[in-house]
Formats: sequence, C-alpha cells, structure tokens
Amino acid sequence: LYLYGEGNYAEENKNLLLTGIPVLFLPGNAGSYKQVRSLGSIALRKAEDVDFKYHFNFFSVNFNEELVALYGGSLQRQTKFVHECIKVILKLYRNREFAPTSVAIVGHSMGGLVARALLTLKNFKPELINLLVTQATPHVAPVMPLDRYLTDFYTAVNNHWILKAQDLRNLTTLSVAGGFRDYQVRSGLAFLPRLSQHDSALSVVSSAVPRVWASTDHLSIITADPKKRMSVLNHHFVRHPAKIFEENPEAFAGLTGAFIWITVKASKWTYSVYNDSDGKYVTFPLASHRKSYSHVYCENSMLVRKYFFNVWRVCSVMAFLFFFFFPFSFFFFFPLYFKVVILKLQDYPSLSHIVIQVPPTVGNKYTLDCEFFKEDSRRVQLPVTHLFSFGKYKRKPSVYRLHIPWSHEDSVIVAKVPSLTEISAKLHIAQPQNDSRVPELNIYSSSDCQYEVSNTSLFYSYYACILVFQVIRFHAGALPVYVVSNILLTYGGQLSTLISAGQCSDFSLELVRTAKPYKVEPLLSIVVFLQGFNWFREIWESLSLPEVDAAVLRSQDAWFPLVSLILFLLGTGIAYWNGVFFSTSLRLFSSLWLTLFRPTVLRKDNKLITLRRFCMMLSLALVSWTTCGAFAVFLIYLQYLFKVQKATQSLCNSTIAEGISSLKMHVTILNLFTWIVLLNLPSLIYWLKNLRYNVRLDPDPCRSTAIILVCILEILMNSSTSEVKSSKLLKIAAKVPLPLSVAMLAFGRMHLYKVPHFVTFSLLLHVLCCIV
Repeated sequence: LYLYGEGNYAEENKNLLLTGIPVLFLPGNAGSYKQVRSLGSIALRKAEDVDFKYHFNFFSVNFNEELVALYGGSLQRQTKFVHECIKVILKLYRNREFAPTSVAIVGHSMGGLVARALLTLKNFKPELINLLVTQATPHVAPVMPLDRYLTDFYTAVNNHWILKAQDLRNLTTLSVAGGFRDYQVRSGLAFLPRLSQHDSALSVVSSAVPRVWASTDHLSIITADPKKRMSVLNHHFVRHPAKIFEENPEAFAGLTGAFIWITVKASKWTYSVYNDSDGKYVTFPLASHRKSYSHVYCENSMLVRKYFFNVWRVCSVMAFLFFFFFPFSFFFFFPLYFKVVILKLQDYPSLSHIVIQVPPTVGNKYTLDCEFFKEDSRRVQLPVTHLFSFGKYKRKPSVYRLHIPWSHEDSVIVAKVPSLTEISAKLHIAQPQNDSRVPELNIYSSSDCQYEVSNTSLFYSYYACILVFQVIRFHAGALPVYVVSNILLTYGGQLSTLISAGQCSDFSLELVRTAKPYKVEPLLSIVVFLQGFNWFREIWESLSLPEVDAAVLRSQDAWFPLVSLILFLLGTGIAYWNGVFFSTSLRLFSSLWLTLFRPTVLRKDNKLITLRRFCMMLSLALVSWTTCGAFAVFLIYLQYLFKVQKATQSLCNSTIAEGISSLKMHVTILNLFTWIVLLNLPSLIYWLKNLRYNVRLDPDPCRSTAIILVCILEILMNSSTSEVKSSKLLKIAAKVPLPLSVAMLAFGRMHLYKVPHFVTFSLLLHVLCCIV
C-alpha cells in the first residue's frame, strides 16, 4: 500500500499525519500502482491553489502488475488485500477531530471489479466505502473467459450486487466507459448490470460526458446523502450545464453592477460586439413566447479554446471528486469559450425572463444568438436501421450530436460547410425492452443554414463488411470456439473415412465436406427457442444442465441467430488456413532438415506404451502437479510436434499409403492440440511472470486436464491408423465429434476454458480405439 506525494507535501507526510480525504486507486490488469501519479499530482496542484483548505490523500495498491484478466485465481486474494488496505488507511485518521469513516475508490479496468467484489466478503462492512468510480471496467463479463476462476468470480460479484441491491443503496457507483477507441474493453461490458441499484448507480460513455465529448483508449482513461451523491454524478457526467454544482438550482441571485440592459421580444435575435469595454445584460421576456414555443435556444459563441482530451481520464475524475466533496470549489474548472443553452419553458413556470450576461471584452468578438421554436417543428423521427437496411447519412453544416438516451453515449462531430457527413450509429448496448426513448440527432447551426436528412443505398459488400466487423467487435471472444468446432467436425469426418475407405482423407477436403453450419446451428436455435417455455426450462434444470450461452446472451440483447452463422463461417476460414499453414510448415521444415542433416530412419515400435514412454508420462504428470499444468501441456505439445516432424522425414516399416494416412491424422490432432495450448497459454504466462515468487501455480485451472492430456498424447503420438481402423470403437469415435461440437457451441461461448474438455474427451476415445 502506497501513499502518493511529491515535493514538500511528500516530506510533510512521511510521519503519516494526514488531514485530507482518503482516495484509494486500484490498478487493473498488468497495471502499476504508479498510475495514481496523474490523479495525485493534479489534486496536489489544485490543493496548493487554495492553501490546502481542501485536499485529498491519494493511496495506491501494488498488485505486482498481475495479469488478472488472463488468470482469475488471484482476484479473490487481491480483494482481501484491498480490504486490509482500507482498514489500515482509516486507522491513519483515527486521531483526527473529524476522522473519515469511509474511503473513496477509483478503480481502473479490473481494479474496478475488485472494488465491487469487496461487498462479497463476509467480514466487510459496506459503510467503509460510499463512493466508487470505475474506469473502463468490464462489469458484465470478462473480455476473455479463459478459466473458471475468472467466470466464477464474475458470477459471485454480479449476483451479489443484484440480490443485495437494497443493502447497497448507500454506495454510489459511477462507471465510465472509453467508447469506440477502447479496443480492449468494449463499452457494452462497462455498463453496470441493469438490475443493480437503479437509483445509486450510473453508467456513461466518455464521449457523452459534458465538456469531454471524446472517446479514450483503455490506458488513457463525500457527503452522507446518497441522493445528493447521485445529483453530483448526473451534474458532471450527464447534464453538465457548464457551471458549478448547485444544491438548490431554483435559488436565483439578484443582478448587480453597472450593465446596459437590452430587451428582446423577437423569436430570432443575434447580437455581435467587438472590443466592448462595458458588460451588458440581455433579457428575453417569456410572456410573449410561452404559449407558442416550448424551447429556447441561446448560444454564446466566443473564441473556441482547444482542450486537451488526452488528459480526460485525470480531469473528469478530479472534477467529480472536487465537486463531490467541495461543491463550491469552482477553482478547478477551466473557463468555457463556447456555450450552448437549451431550455424548456414548461420546466420553469415561475420564470418571467431569461437573462444572459455579456461580459466586457477587448480584442475578441462576442456573438449571442437566441431563438424560440416549437419542439415539433424542430424534431424529425427516423426509424433505426435494421439488419437488412443499408445505412443512413446526414448532410448538414456546423456541429451535430447523436445522443443515445438509454446508455448515455454521444457522438459529437464538427462538419465543414458545405459537407456530406455519414453518421455511424454503433450502439454499445441494445435498447432495454421497457425503454421507449429513441436516439436523437441534435443539430447546432446558424438559423439560415440548410441541411438534408436522407437515406442512401450502400454497396451490399460494404454493408456486409461493416456487419462482420461489428460481429467481431462484440463476439470475437467466442471465435476460438467456432474454430475448434470446425476442426473437431473435420476430425470426425477423417475417422469416418477410415471406416469407409480404409485411409484418412486430407484435412482441407474433409473440412469442406463435413464442417457445415446446418449440422449444428438448427439444433442450438431449437434449444434456445424451447428455453423460453417454462416446462422445457424445468426439464432442463432437472437434468442439471447449465443454461445455453446463446440464451444468456439473448437475454442481454447481445445475440441473434445470424451472429452464430457469421462466426461459424469465420471459424471455417480460420480452420482451413490453419490446416494449410501446419501442413506447409511441416513440409518446409522437413525439407530444410533433410538438406542440412543426414536423414535418419525411425525405428517402429509396435508397443504403444514402453518403459521409457511410461517414465516420460510420469515425469510430465509430476511437472503438471508440482509447477503448472499449462507448462506440462506445452512440453508434451513440443514433443508431439517434434515427433510429427520426424514422421514427415521417414515412413518406416509401413507402406507409403499407410504412413501418409497416419501423418494426416497426426496433423489434425496436432491442429486440435494447438488450440488447447493457446487457450491454456494465459495461465502459463501468469506462472512464468510470477515464477520468482512461487514455483507452483495455485490454484491451477488446467492441472487435472493437463495430466489427462499428457497420458493421452504420449500414446497417440506413437499410434498409426492401422491400429485404429481395426477397432470396434471406431464407429463411436467417429460419431462423437458432432455432438461434442454442438455442446461446445452451446456451453463454450462464454466459458472458453470448457473447450479443452470436449477435445480431451474426443481424443480419449481415439486412444481407446488404439488399445481395444
């Protein structure tokens, strides 16, 4: 646990005599505790401006840059450590006159999830935190569900927040997503679960935050009254009117000073001034407009100042924290030079006038535009594009803002005059079923501008390309499941050709013949449809079967049948080129090896299990048990790869046809096994990174699977097709890959760690065919 400080401030706090407000920063996946410098440094500068009348003490936790997005076994340990850190932080203030009883937490990425997990601890007191700000945190689900510890952790956290929502109503939570520039965590995952804390939780996208309007990448990014906390959150992150937070906005102050009054009664009015040394008050009487007009649009446009959007992650959180604790500390904010105010007159029935102050200026031009208009005359509703439509474009000058009301996500674009601008309305989350609001396009332009809103037909290939990229953006994590499913179908087809033709067919030809979407997709669609009926769901639960992943995604409005078809076709293409790459690489490497070295003759051993192989099997099983299962899997993979490479050089004690048939089968098994290694690779990386602390990975998500795979592959790498095709179990082994592929797509999309289990079962049947 670290306390951030610099200069004299750091020297003064060496004795830990703290007087500020505690804020704890939690880094995310591979994040450093030093990331708190940006928040802490700006907080220190602002505190110096007011002689430390208000200031924060920023703490940070060192998680040793653990890769918790790849390995979930350490998330629970991190959560317990943060609990201890909070207790230690509060003890530092216990001798203060007004000692704080809670800590504000700022969590980046997975750090935000760890902060939410604090509430699941048995001995944790919820009153220890009453404010939580998360930045680009995947709250809904992990980006890549690579092990069961990660998915179990998510399930426990989200279930607790949903079931205990009433108990957590005093905790105010803000989740800020990065928008489309965040390629690591898509914004749809950063929205808090819909059933949790409707009145004390807020989710926004950075591009919709007032005075920000920019998307950020992944790395760029207290009062006791809960209602007041939410009003502060909404003030700064949803409806910021470019002024300080006011607890009672209806308390209007009087106007003082030597100003010139200008009264305007027209519906449209423009005022410009150069080098005016006297300020002016411009007043708009509402009596003549209230019956006829529902909106008033006032624009005070001056020299536009460029803001540094790359420091948004610092400024937005700092702005919120300062205004949250010190509502009247206006010293933090930069002055605005471009202001737009839109008011609904019916929301202010007690007002008789609207007054705009025009301050004195020297050297700059001030332009004030005002316009009263009916809401119906300025509002056009267009249907949202559906799946088979061809997009929309809007032609207009000046500035437009596309607002998505149900998820606080905006797109603000400045267009040249004249120009043709396309609006890309890509949603982060789907519209809730009980939400009738529609997306809005707000156009900010001069009153004499002309614009056109129309539909246009794009080339179908272009639209299809956009659709594919959107599917990849939302569902790329499930793509390995479809690749392995295609390879598994091909593997079953090759086993079938051993029965019918006596030889193993080529991988590419068999992939084209057997990997068909209609073999797996209709059954999945039927199951998902039937799960909408209570009687089927009861039968399904009585069999202790888990819920189909597609049904879960559909309940989150993140799935439709065409998605699965697109992913299956993409998986077919990847599986095809994967097979071509393996075959070509083996031939090239074998040719190079034969050129450099004298070819060796492999001695054929008719025994599948020998003493040497048995010792190797035990050694690798011991490695898996004492160190890391993924490491043992990687070692047996290298051994298998070397064995297949040697087999391409020399085919001994067998006919050429039989040797080629065996080689084709080994290449397919190696292709399958490659994806098992890739899915277990995150655990291996985590183990290697922490090897200097502990030799044994604990808990290990793939230890038991690794031991089984070591035994299976040690036998398979020494087998041939002649042993398999005479087995009585071959027909069963050839039919099993199809139902396994269906089960893999049903239960592996949101649980990638289950994929090796299905492949292992299929390879186990192959081993039994070699023995029986």
